[in-house]
Amino acid sequence: MVGRSALEMAAAQGGAAGESVLDMLRYAVLPIAKVFVVCFMGFLMASKRVGLLKPSGRKLLNGLVFSLLLPCLIFAQLGRAITFDKILQWWFIPVNIALGAASASLIGLIVALIVRPPYPYFKFTISHIGIGNIGNIPLVLISALCRDQLNPFGDSSRCTQDGNAYLSFGQWVGAIIIYTYVFKMLAPPPGMTFDSCDEEKEKLPLKAPNAMPGVEKYPSSAHDDTHEEEPLLYSEEEQDVPSLGSKIMIPIKCMVRFLQKRQLLQPPIIASVLAITLGAVPFLKNLILTDDAPLFFLTDGCLILGEAMIPCILLAVGGNLVDGPGEGSRRLGVRTTIAIIFARLVLVPIAGVGIVSFADKLGFIPKGDKMFKFVLLLQHSMPTSVLSGAVANLRGCGKESAAILFWVHIFAVFSMAGWIIFYLAMLF
Repeated sequence: MVGRSALEMAAAQGGAAGESVLDMLRYAVLPIAKVFVVCFMGFLMASKRVGLLKPSGRKLLNGLVFSLLLPCLIFAQLGRAITFDKILQWWFIPVNIALGAASASLIGLIVALIVRPPYPYFKFTISHIGIGNIGNIPLVLISALCRDQLNPFGDSSRCTQDGNAYLSFGQWVGAIIIYTYVFKMLAPPPGMTFDSCDEEKEKLPLKAPNAMPGVEKYPSSAHDDTHEEEPLLYSEEEQDVPSLGSKIMIPIKCMVRFLQKRQLLQPPIIASVLAITLGAVPFLKNLILTDDAPLFFLTDGCLILGEAMIPCILLAVGGNLVDGPGEGSRRLGVRTTIAIIFARLVLVPIAGVGIVSFADKLGFIPKGDKMFKFVLLLQHSMPTSVLSGAVANLRGCGKESAAILFWVHIFAVFSMAGWIIFYLAMLF
């Protein structure tokens, strides 16, 4: 009788373990599946049969995301989540993202030196290995994970609130990395475009600053008199700031010009700084960001616009695949594509586990907060950032980036499932 009872208990535990593994697999696969559904809609809208999402429309959609929708999302989510005390407690979240980008880029550099991607995709390879998706996919993943009442993190509402707050707090770092590091890394070679490199198969000499059509959009020569790269939001005032005739304004003007040249005065970055500033000051937060604030209608409007960011950017990425991933994959080559997928989904998470474990031993992670540690680990195991594809589209290598995103997200269905199971085994 006792033996029978023990066998029944073991069978029950085995069944529960099997259901737990299936649940974890479901949590890992569903977010990626949702991304594919929206991308497929963009693919249909850009197809020849429908023809609603043409290349010019996709580029305008990318500009709308970068200049309006993404800043609204960052401002609303980060501003409502942040406080001065939380800045002191959560300081390692942005540091983890920066360390993750640095370590992943180092892995990308090593992989690029070994694989030797075709010209001019050396820096392209590094950036697509180095920058993971720290926004939409983790947010959807946390939401799917916490929705289950039996999730390992406890109360569903608290699980969702904490997870979204941690992720929102780190998004401003991702915006800075995208607008500075990735934007510069994806610049075409001096005096040419990615298309011209593919056609000529060799570097063309620079005849004149505007000798080639479209080159003026992406100036990157260090010897030109113009800026190294044009800001995404270009205006004539940025090139010629009139003098105010005041000595007090001279250092301010110099700082503004420096920030503009370094691509640091972009809408997502401004929104991040503004959200942290308002959220950290109780009076300003109660004035604008809380639900009963007198000016909450401003924040509510940003929330409405911010919700449109994820579908819009995924529609644009799906539209870039209207000719299939073959064109971008052909330019990159099979060896380079496989190397990027393997490095991003296998090597980078291994390095991330080392970073988070070492930080935990040093006491940088709050004790007992398993969701905090889970979010840190997730930030290292995500596929290549969708926003990298949007920047690549602006830089002229959108098809190549869309092909990488296509294949990386397919294989991420399996890699994320495995890593989530591993992370939950580490934490519980």
